[in-house]
Amino acid sequence: RSGKLTPSQVAKNIIAMLEDCDKSTPPLRAIVQWDREQIMLMAEASTTRYRNKCTLSCLDGIPVCLKEEFKVVPYHHRVGTVYLGTEPETEDATVAKKLREAGAIIIGVSNMHELGTGTTGCNPNRHHKIPRNPYNPNHFTGGSSSGSAAAVAAGLCPVAIGTDGGGSVRIPASFCGVVGLKGTFGRISCHGCLPLSYSTVSVGPICTSVADAAIVYSILAEPDLLYPYGLKQPKATLSDICAPDLKGLKLGVDWTFFKACDAEVLSACEKAVKHLQSLGASVVEVSLPEMEEARVAHVICILSEMRDFLQPDFNKHFHEMNLETRASLALASQFTALDYIKANRQRTRTMRFLQEIFSTVDCILTPGIPCTAPRIYESDLLTGSSDMSFTVRSMRFMQLGNFTGIPGLVVPIGYSTAGLPISLQVMAKWWDEAVLLRIGLKLEQFRDQTKKPSIYYDILA
Repeated sequence: RSGKLTPSQVAKNIIAMLEDCDKSTPPLRAIVQWDREQIMLMAEASTTRYRNKCTLSCLDGIPVCLKEEFKVVPYHHRVGTVYLGTEPETEDATVAKKLREAGAIIIGVSNMHELGTGTTGCNPNRHHKIPRNPYNPNHFTGGSSSGSAAAVAAGLCPVAIGTDGGGSVRIPASFCGVVGLKGTFGRISCHGCLPLSYSTVSVGPICTSVADAAIVYSILAEPDLLYPYGLKQPKATLSDICAPDLKGLKLGVDWTFFKACDAEVLSACEKAVKHLQSLGASVVEVSLPEMEEARVAHVICILSEMRDFLQPDFNKHFHEMNLETRASLALASQFTALDYIKANRQRTRTMRFLQEIFSTVDCILTPGIPCTAPRIYESDLLTGSSDMSFTVRSMRFMQLGNFTGIPGLVVPIGYSTAGLPISLQVMAKWWDEAVLLRIGLKLEQFRDQTKKPSIYYDILA
Protein backbone atom coordinates (compact mmCIF):
# COMPACT_ATOMS: atom_id res chain seq x y z
CA ARG A 1 0.00 0.00 0.00
CA SER A 2 2.87 2.39 0.74
CA GLY A 3 4.21 1.86 -2.78
CA LYS A 4 7.69 0.93 -1.50
CA LEU A 5 7.31 -2.40 -3.23
CA THR A 6 5.09 -3.42 -6.14
CA PRO A 7 3.58 -6.80 -7.07
CA SER A 8 5.57 -6.54 -10.33
CA GLN A 9 8.89 -6.31 -8.43
CA VAL A 10 7.92 -9.30 -6.27
CA ALA A 11 6.88 -11.27 -9.38
CA LYS A 12 10.26 -10.61 -11.04
CA ASN A 13 12.00 -11.90 -7.91
CA ILE A 14 9.82 -15.03 -7.90
CA ILE A 15 10.55 -15.75 -11.57
CA ALA A 16 14.31 -15.50 -10.89
CA MET A 17 13.91 -17.81 -7.90
CA LEU A 18 11.80 -20.34 -9.81
CA GLU A 19 14.62 -20.53 -12.36
CA ASP A 20 17.17 -20.89 -9.58
CA CYS A 21 15.39 -23.63 -7.61
CA ASP A 22 15.03 -25.75 -10.76
CA LYS A 23 18.80 -25.55 -11.34
CA SER A 24 19.88 -26.15 -7.71
CA THR A 25 21.35 -29.47 -6.57
CA PRO A 26 19.12 -31.23 -5.77
CA PRO A 27 16.30 -29.27 -7.48
CA LEU A 28 13.51 -28.20 -5.08
CA ARG A 29 10.73 -29.39 -7.47
CA ALA A 30 8.02 -27.50 -5.54
CA ILE A 31 6.45 -25.75 -8.56
CA VAL A 32 6.25 -28.07 -11.57
CA GLN A 33 4.54 -25.77 -14.10
CA TRP A 34 4.89 -22.00 -14.33
CA ASP A 35 4.79 -19.33 -17.00
CA ARG A 36 6.73 -16.06 -16.83
CA GLU A 37 4.23 -14.18 -19.02
CA GLN A 38 1.21 -15.29 -16.97
CA ILE A 39 2.87 -14.29 -13.69
CA MET A 40 3.87 -10.85 -15.00
CA LEU A 41 0.41 -10.16 -16.49
CA MET A 42 -1.30 -10.74 -13.12
CA ALA A 43 1.40 -8.82 -11.25
CA GLU A 44 1.20 -5.79 -13.53
CA ALA A 45 -2.59 -5.68 -13.25
CA SER A 46 -2.24 -5.78 -9.46
CA THR A 47 0.45 -3.06 -9.49
CA THR A 48 -1.95 -0.81 -11.42
CA ARG A 49 -4.73 -1.49 -8.88
CA TYR A 50 -2.43 -0.53 -5.99
CA ARG A 51 -1.40 2.64 -7.82
CA ASN A 52 -5.06 3.56 -8.34
CA LYS A 53 -5.98 2.53 -4.77
CA CYS A 54 -8.64 0.06 -5.96
CA THR A 55 -7.33 -3.32 -4.75
CA LEU A 56 -9.70 -6.30 -4.90
CA SER A 57 -9.01 -7.96 -1.50
CA CYS A 58 -6.23 -8.53 1.04
CA LEU A 59 -4.91 -11.20 -1.34
CA ASP A 60 -4.38 -8.68 -4.15
CA GLY A 61 -0.78 -9.01 -5.39
CA ILE A 62 -0.08 -11.96 -3.09
CA PRO A 63 1.73 -14.90 -4.78
CA VAL A 64 -0.07 -18.25 -4.50
CA CYS A 65 0.25 -21.71 -6.05
CA LEU A 66 -2.25 -24.53 -6.44
CA LYS A 67 -1.70 -28.27 -6.27
CA GLU A 68 -1.68 -29.92 -9.71
CA GLU A 69 -4.93 -31.65 -8.73
CA PHE A 70 -6.77 -28.39 -9.59
CA LYS A 71 -7.51 -27.12 -13.08
CA VAL A 72 -5.58 -23.88 -13.58
CA VAL A 73 -5.52 -22.03 -16.92
CA PRO A 74 -3.24 -22.41 -18.97
CA TYR A 75 -1.42 -25.30 -17.24
CA HIS A 76 -1.75 -29.06 -17.76
CA HIS A 77 -4.07 -30.83 -15.31
CA ARG A 78 -1.72 -33.79 -14.80
CA VAL A 79 -2.57 -34.67 -11.17
CA GLY A 80 0.96 -35.97 -10.66
CA THR A 81 0.86 -38.34 -13.64
CA VAL A 82 2.56 -38.47 -17.04
CA TYR A 83 -0.62 -39.43 -18.93
CA LEU A 84 -3.34 -36.95 -17.80
CA GLY A 85 -3.64 -33.32 -18.93
CA THR A 86 -2.27 -33.74 -22.44
CA GLU A 87 -3.75 -30.34 -23.42
CA PRO A 88 -3.51 -27.04 -21.48
CA GLU A 89 -6.59 -26.22 -19.35
CA THR A 90 -9.13 -23.73 -20.66
CA GLU A 91 -11.25 -23.44 -17.51
CA ASP A 92 -10.26 -22.76 -13.89
CA ALA A 93 -11.29 -24.78 -10.85
CA THR A 94 -13.54 -22.75 -8.52
CA VAL A 95 -10.70 -22.04 -6.06
CA ALA A 96 -8.40 -20.84 -8.86
CA LYS A 97 -11.19 -18.57 -10.15
CA LYS A 98 -11.78 -17.14 -6.67
CA LEU A 99 -8.08 -16.47 -6.15
CA ARG A 100 -7.93 -14.62 -9.48
CA GLU A 101 -11.02 -12.60 -8.55
CA ALA A 102 -9.29 -11.68 -5.27
CA GLY A 103 -6.30 -10.36 -7.25
CA ALA A 104 -3.84 -13.06 -6.17
CA ILE A 105 -0.90 -13.84 -8.47
CA ILE A 106 -0.91 -17.53 -9.37
CA ILE A 107 2.78 -18.39 -9.73
CA GLY A 108 2.11 -21.90 -11.07
CA VAL A 109 0.95 -25.37 -10.09
CA SER A 110 2.71 -27.40 -7.45
CA ASN A 111 4.08 -30.92 -7.36
CA MET A 112 2.07 -33.76 -5.83
CA HIS A 113 2.19 -37.46 -5.06
CA GLU A 114 0.91 -39.25 -8.18
CA LEU A 115 -2.93 -39.28 -8.08
CA GLY A 116 -2.74 -38.41 -4.37
CA THR A 117 -2.09 -42.06 -3.47
CA GLY A 118 0.65 -41.62 -0.84
CA THR A 119 1.91 -39.58 2.11
CA THR A 120 5.62 -39.10 1.29
CA GLY A 121 5.35 -36.89 -1.82
CA CYS A 122 7.69 -39.29 -3.63
CA ASN A 123 6.90 -39.02 -7.35
CA PRO A 124 9.79 -40.19 -9.55
CA ASN A 125 8.09 -39.76 -12.94
CA ARG A 126 9.60 -37.50 -15.63
CA HIS A 127 7.19 -34.54 -15.22
CA HIS A 128 7.49 -34.28 -11.46
CA LYS A 129 10.52 -35.78 -9.70
CA ILE A 130 10.82 -35.67 -5.92
CA PRO A 131 10.15 -32.40 -4.12
CA ARG A 132 12.65 -31.66 -1.34
CA ASN A 133 11.92 -30.65 2.23
CA PRO A 134 13.26 -27.09 2.63
CA TYR A 135 14.38 -27.91 6.20
CA ASN A 136 16.53 -30.78 4.95
CA PRO A 137 16.64 -31.58 1.21
CA ASN A 138 17.55 -35.21 2.01
CA HIS A 139 14.10 -35.68 3.57
CA PHE A 140 10.61 -35.98 2.09
CA THR A 141 8.09 -33.15 2.16
CA GLY A 142 5.15 -35.43 2.97
CA GLY A 143 2.19 -35.78 0.62
CA SER A 144 0.14 -35.67 -1.30
CA SER A 145 0.15 -31.82 -1.43
CA SER A 146 3.95 -32.04 -1.40
CA GLY A 147 4.95 -29.15 -3.67
CA SER A 148 2.41 -26.83 -2.02
CA ALA A 149 4.04 -27.23 1.42
CA ALA A 150 7.59 -27.05 -0.01
CA ALA A 151 6.78 -23.83 -1.91
CA VAL A 152 5.44 -22.12 1.22
CA ALA A 153 8.24 -23.36 3.49
CA ALA A 154 10.89 -22.28 0.96
CA GLY A 155 9.42 -18.77 0.77
CA LEU A 156 8.30 -18.92 -2.88
CA CYS A 157 4.77 -17.89 -1.86
CA PRO A 158 3.00 -17.38 1.48
CA VAL A 159 -0.10 -19.30 0.35
CA ALA A 160 -0.65 -22.61 -1.44
CA ILE A 161 -3.84 -24.61 -1.95
CA GLY A 162 -3.98 -28.36 -1.39
CA THR A 163 -6.50 -31.17 -1.04
CA ASP A 164 -6.77 -33.52 1.93
CA GLY A 165 -8.35 -37.00 1.72
CA GLY A 166 -6.11 -38.73 4.27
CA GLY A 167 -3.94 -35.91 5.61
CA SER A 168 -2.71 -34.58 2.26
CA VAL A 169 -2.69 -30.92 3.40
CA ARG A 170 -1.80 -31.50 7.05
CA ILE A 171 0.98 -34.11 6.59
CA PRO A 172 3.18 -32.02 4.25
CA ALA A 173 2.41 -28.85 6.23
CA SER A 174 3.60 -30.64 9.39
CA PHE A 175 6.74 -32.09 7.81
CA CYS A 176 7.66 -28.73 6.23
CA GLY A 177 6.99 -26.61 9.34
CA VAL A 178 4.09 -24.52 8.01
CA VAL A 179 0.37 -24.11 8.82
CA GLY A 180 -2.16 -26.42 7.15
CA LEU A 181 -5.95 -26.15 7.37
CA LYS A 182 -8.32 -28.89 6.20
CA GLY A 183 -11.76 -27.33 6.02
CA THR A 184 -14.96 -29.13 6.98
CA PHE A 185 -16.04 -31.53 4.22
CA GLY A 186 -17.82 -29.38 1.60
CA ARG A 187 -16.71 -26.04 3.11
CA ILE A 188 -14.41 -25.06 0.19
CA SER A 189 -15.47 -26.07 -3.32
CA CYS A 190 -13.76 -29.08 -4.94
CA HIS A 191 -15.18 -28.20 -8.38
CA GLY A 192 -12.43 -28.45 -11.01
CA CYS A 193 -10.40 -30.79 -8.83
CA LEU A 194 -10.01 -34.43 -9.93
CA PRO A 195 -12.65 -36.23 -7.79
CA LEU A 196 -10.38 -39.03 -6.55
CA SER A 197 -12.36 -39.74 -3.36
CA TYR A 198 -15.64 -37.88 -3.17
CA SER A 199 -16.51 -38.63 0.49
CA THR A 200 -13.18 -37.95 2.24
CA VAL A 201 -11.48 -35.07 0.39
CA SER A 202 -11.57 -31.47 1.63
CA VAL A 203 -9.74 -28.45 0.24
CA GLY A 204 -7.58 -26.18 2.37
CA PRO A 205 -4.77 -23.63 2.45
CA ILE A 206 -1.14 -24.21 3.41
CA CYS A 207 0.30 -20.94 4.72
CA THR A 208 3.19 -19.33 6.55
CA SER A 209 0.95 -18.30 9.45
CA VAL A 210 -2.45 -18.92 11.04
CA ALA A 211 -3.53 -15.34 10.23
CA ASP A 212 -2.77 -15.98 6.54
CA ALA A 213 -4.76 -19.23 6.69
CA ALA A 214 -7.70 -17.32 8.21
CA ILE A 215 -7.61 -14.73 5.39
CA VAL A 216 -7.50 -17.38 2.65
CA TYR A 217 -10.20 -19.44 4.37
CA SER A 218 -12.50 -16.39 4.60
CA ILE A 219 -12.14 -15.78 0.84
CA LEU A 220 -12.54 -19.41 -0.33
CA ALA A 221 -15.13 -20.78 2.12
CA GLU A 222 -18.63 -20.42 0.71
CA PRO A 223 -21.21 -22.46 -1.20
CA ASP A 224 -20.59 -23.13 -4.90
CA LEU A 225 -23.50 -24.12 -7.14
CA LEU A 226 -21.12 -26.40 -9.07
CA TYR A 227 -20.24 -28.35 -5.89
CA PRO A 228 -23.42 -29.71 -4.27
CA TYR A 229 -21.80 -31.10 -1.07
CA GLY A 230 -21.28 -27.63 0.40
CA LEU A 231 -24.53 -25.92 -0.58
CA LYS A 232 -26.22 -26.14 2.84
CA GLN A 233 -23.23 -24.91 4.85
CA PRO A 234 -23.63 -22.20 7.52
CA LYS A 235 -21.88 -18.89 6.84
CA ALA A 236 -18.12 -19.00 7.44
CA THR A 237 -17.16 -16.61 10.25
CA LEU A 238 -13.97 -15.61 12.02
CA SER A 239 -15.78 -14.74 15.26
CA ASP A 240 -13.60 -14.37 18.39
CA ILE A 241 -10.45 -15.59 16.63
CA CYS A 242 -8.50 -12.62 18.03
CA ALA A 243 -9.76 -13.03 21.61
CA PRO A 244 -6.95 -12.12 24.06
CA ASP A 245 -6.99 -15.52 25.77
CA LEU A 246 -8.59 -18.97 25.64
CA LYS A 247 -10.77 -18.64 28.75
CA GLY A 248 -13.85 -20.84 28.66
CA LEU A 249 -12.51 -23.18 25.96
CA LYS A 250 -12.41 -26.90 26.69
CA LEU A 251 -9.67 -28.85 24.90
CA GLY A 252 -10.37 -32.58 24.57
CA VAL A 253 -7.44 -35.00 24.73
CA ASP A 254 -7.50 -38.80 24.51
CA TRP A 255 -4.08 -39.34 26.12
CA THR A 256 -3.74 -42.98 25.06
CA PHE A 257 -4.31 -41.99 21.43
CA PHE A 258 -2.22 -38.80 21.80
CA LYS A 259 0.86 -40.58 23.17
CA ALA A 260 1.33 -43.05 20.29
CA CYS A 261 4.15 -41.00 18.73
CA ASP A 262 7.93 -40.54 18.88
CA ALA A 263 9.33 -39.28 22.20
CA GLU A 264 10.53 -35.94 20.75
CA VAL A 265 7.15 -35.30 19.15
CA LEU A 266 5.31 -36.19 22.36
CA SER A 267 7.50 -33.94 24.52
CA ALA A 268 6.94 -30.89 22.26
CA CYS A 269 3.20 -31.54 21.95
CA GLU A 270 2.67 -31.98 25.70
CA LYS A 271 4.42 -28.66 26.35
CA ALA A 272 2.25 -26.97 23.70
CA VAL A 273 -0.91 -28.28 25.43
CA LYS A 274 0.35 -26.81 28.74
CA HIS A 275 0.88 -23.48 26.95
CA LEU A 276 -2.78 -23.47 25.84
CA GLN A 277 -3.81 -24.24 29.43
CA SER A 278 -1.76 -21.27 30.66
CA LEU A 279 -3.94 -19.03 28.47
CA GLY A 280 -7.09 -20.06 30.34
CA ALA A 281 -8.24 -23.14 28.40
CA SER A 282 -9.05 -26.29 30.35
CA VAL A 283 -7.93 -29.76 29.24
CA VAL A 284 -10.64 -32.40 29.43
CA GLU A 285 -9.81 -36.09 29.07
CA VAL A 286 -11.98 -37.70 26.40
CA SER A 287 -12.19 -41.20 24.99
CA LEU A 288 -12.19 -41.61 21.20
CA PRO A 289 -13.95 -44.98 20.75
CA GLU A 290 -13.35 -47.50 17.95
CA MET A 291 -10.38 -45.64 16.48
CA GLU A 292 -8.90 -48.81 14.95
CA GLU A 293 -12.24 -49.60 13.29
CA ALA A 294 -12.48 -46.00 12.03
CA ARG A 295 -8.92 -46.16 10.68
CA VAL A 296 -9.58 -49.33 8.68
CA ALA A 297 -12.97 -48.03 7.50
CA HIS A 298 -11.36 -44.79 6.25
CA VAL A 299 -8.82 -46.76 4.23
CA ILE A 300 -11.60 -48.89 2.71
CA CYS A 301 -13.64 -45.77 1.80
CA ILE A 302 -10.84 -43.69 0.29
CA LEU A 303 -9.21 -46.56 -1.64
CA SER A 304 -12.54 -47.98 -2.90
CA GLU A 305 -13.61 -44.57 -4.19
CA MET A 306 -10.24 -43.92 -5.83
CA ARG A 307 -10.25 -47.38 -7.41
CA ASP A 308 -13.78 -46.81 -8.72
CA PHE A 309 -12.90 -43.42 -10.22
CA LEU A 310 -9.54 -44.59 -11.61
CA GLN A 311 -10.78 -47.91 -13.07
CA PRO A 312 -10.36 -46.69 -16.71
CA ASP A 313 -6.88 -45.30 -15.89
CA PHE A 314 -5.86 -48.55 -14.19
CA ASN A 315 -6.88 -50.54 -17.27
CA LYS A 316 -5.53 -48.16 -19.90
CA HIS A 317 -2.48 -46.48 -18.30
CA PHE A 318 -1.28 -49.14 -15.85
CA HIS A 319 2.27 -49.19 -17.26
CA GLU A 320 2.57 -45.40 -17.16
CA MET A 321 1.79 -45.25 -13.43
CA ASN A 322 4.43 -45.28 -10.68
CA LEU A 323 4.95 -48.71 -9.10
CA GLU A 324 3.57 -47.51 -5.77
CA THR A 325 0.35 -46.22 -7.41
CA ARG A 326 -0.16 -49.58 -9.13
CA ALA A 327 0.31 -51.40 -5.83
CA SER A 328 -2.15 -49.13 -3.99
CA LEU A 329 -4.82 -49.47 -6.67
CA ALA A 330 -4.29 -53.24 -6.90
CA LEU A 331 -4.77 -53.47 -3.12
CA ALA A 332 -7.92 -51.31 -3.44
CA SER A 333 -9.41 -53.75 -5.96
CA GLN A 334 -9.55 -56.40 -3.21
CA PHE A 335 -12.21 -54.53 -1.23
CA THR A 336 -15.80 -55.69 -1.77
CA ALA A 337 -19.14 -53.88 -1.83
CA LEU A 338 -19.78 -55.44 1.58
CA ASP A 339 -16.55 -53.90 2.93
CA TYR A 340 -17.56 -50.48 1.60
CA ILE A 341 -21.06 -50.66 3.11
CA LYS A 342 -19.69 -51.78 6.49
CA ALA A 343 -17.10 -48.98 6.40
CA ASN A 344 -19.84 -46.41 5.87
CA ARG A 345 -21.84 -47.85 8.76
CA GLN A 346 -18.73 -47.33 10.86
CA ARG A 347 -18.60 -43.72 9.62
CA THR A 348 -22.13 -43.12 10.96
CA ARG A 349 -21.10 -44.58 14.33
CA THR A 350 -17.90 -42.51 14.52
CA MET A 351 -19.76 -39.29 13.62
CA ARG A 352 -22.26 -40.03 16.40
CA PHE A 353 -19.42 -40.52 18.92
CA LEU A 354 -17.95 -37.18 17.83
CA GLN A 355 -21.30 -35.40 18.22
CA GLU A 356 -21.34 -36.55 21.84
CA ILE A 357 -17.71 -35.57 22.44
CA PHE A 358 -18.22 -32.10 20.93
CA SER A 359 -21.16 -31.52 23.26
CA THR A 360 -18.61 -31.51 26.12
CA VAL A 361 -15.45 -30.01 24.52
CA ASP A 362 -14.69 -27.33 21.89
CA CYS A 363 -11.91 -29.22 20.13
CA ILE A 364 -9.75 -32.33 20.12
CA LEU A 365 -5.94 -32.04 20.30
CA THR A 366 -3.45 -34.54 18.87
CA PRO A 367 0.11 -34.37 17.59
CA GLY A 368 0.22 -33.53 13.87
CA ILE A 369 2.28 -36.55 12.76
CA PRO A 370 3.74 -39.21 15.10
CA CYS A 371 7.23 -38.71 13.59
CA THR A 372 9.31 -36.19 11.64
CA ALA A 373 9.87 -36.23 7.85
CA PRO A 374 11.47 -39.49 6.63
CA ARG A 375 14.76 -39.68 4.76
CA ILE A 376 14.98 -39.96 0.95
CA TYR A 377 17.06 -42.90 -0.30
CA GLU A 378 18.80 -43.17 -3.68
CA SER A 379 16.46 -45.94 -4.81
CA ASP A 380 13.42 -43.66 -4.15
CA LEU A 381 14.65 -41.30 -6.88
CA LEU A 382 14.52 -44.08 -9.46
CA THR A 383 11.67 -46.38 -8.53
CA GLY A 384 9.70 -44.46 -5.90
CA SER A 385 8.98 -45.45 -2.32
CA SER A 386 6.35 -47.83 -1.00
CA ASP A 387 6.31 -48.25 2.76
CA MET A 388 2.84 -49.22 3.98
CA SER A 389 3.81 -49.12 7.65
CA PHE A 390 4.97 -45.49 7.25
CA THR A 391 1.82 -44.56 5.28
CA VAL A 392 -0.41 -46.01 8.01
CA ARG A 393 1.63 -44.32 10.76
CA SER A 394 1.75 -40.90 9.08
CA MET A 395 -2.06 -40.88 8.78
CA ARG A 396 -2.68 -41.92 12.40
CA PHE A 397 -3.95 -38.53 13.64
CA MET A 398 -5.31 -37.44 10.25
CA GLN A 399 -7.92 -40.03 9.32
CA LEU A 400 -10.59 -39.05 11.85
CA GLY A 401 -11.00 -35.66 10.16
CA ASN A 402 -11.26 -37.15 6.66
CA PHE A 403 -13.53 -40.00 7.67
CA THR A 404 -16.07 -37.84 9.51
CA GLY A 405 -15.59 -34.51 7.67
CA ILE A 406 -14.59 -32.43 10.73
CA PRO A 407 -12.06 -29.61 10.17
CA GLY A 408 -8.43 -29.84 11.31
CA LEU A 409 -5.54 -27.38 11.66
CA VAL A 410 -1.84 -28.18 12.08
CA VAL A 411 0.48 -25.55 13.53
CA PRO A 412 4.28 -25.91 13.82
CA ILE A 413 5.36 -25.89 17.48
CA GLY A 414 9.07 -26.77 17.39
CA TYR A 415 11.83 -28.96 15.99
CA SER A 416 13.47 -32.30 16.60
CA THR A 417 17.14 -32.45 17.62
CA ALA A 418 17.84 -33.06 13.91
CA GLY A 419 16.14 -29.73 13.12
CA LEU A 420 13.02 -31.18 11.50
CA PRO A 421 9.62 -29.54 12.21
CA ILE A 422 7.05 -30.87 14.71
CA SER A 423 3.35 -29.83 14.71
CA LEU A 424 0.27 -30.01 16.92
CA GLN A 425 -3.18 -30.65 15.44
CA VAL A 426 -6.47 -29.10 16.56
CA MET A 427 -9.79 -30.57 15.33
CA ALA A 428 -13.24 -29.06 15.94
CA LYS A 429 -16.86 -29.86 15.21
CA TRP A 430 -18.27 -29.47 11.70
CA TRP A 431 -18.19 -25.86 10.36
CA ASP A 432 -16.34 -24.54 13.44
CA GLU A 433 -13.08 -23.55 11.73
CA ALA A 434 -13.16 -20.27 13.72
CA VAL A 435 -12.29 -22.04 16.99
CA LEU A 436 -9.37 -23.81 15.27
CA LEU A 437 -7.99 -20.48 14.06
CA ARG A 438 -8.45 -18.90 17.50
CA ILE A 439 -6.48 -21.70 19.18
CA GLY A 440 -3.97 -21.78 16.30
CA LEU A 441 -3.11 -18.09 16.76
CA LYS A 442 -2.27 -18.78 20.42
CA LEU A 443 -0.37 -21.96 19.54
CA GLU A 444 1.96 -19.94 17.30
CA GLN A 445 3.09 -17.97 20.36
CA PHE A 446 4.35 -21.18 21.97
CA ARG A 447 7.22 -21.63 19.52
CA ASP A 448 9.96 -19.36 20.83
CA GLN A 449 11.81 -19.25 17.52
CA THR A 450 11.30 -20.09 13.87
CA LYS A 451 14.35 -21.71 12.32
CA LYS A 452 15.10 -20.66 8.79
CA PRO A 453 14.91 -23.64 6.38
CA SER A 454 18.15 -24.57 4.60
CA ILE A 455 16.40 -23.82 1.27
CA TYR A 456 14.83 -20.37 1.58
CA TYR A 457 14.06 -17.60 -0.91
CA ASP A 458 13.33 -14.04 0.20
CA ILE A 459 10.89 -12.79 -2.44
CA LEU A 460 10.81 -9.29 -0.91
CA ALA A 461 14.57 -8.78 -1.09
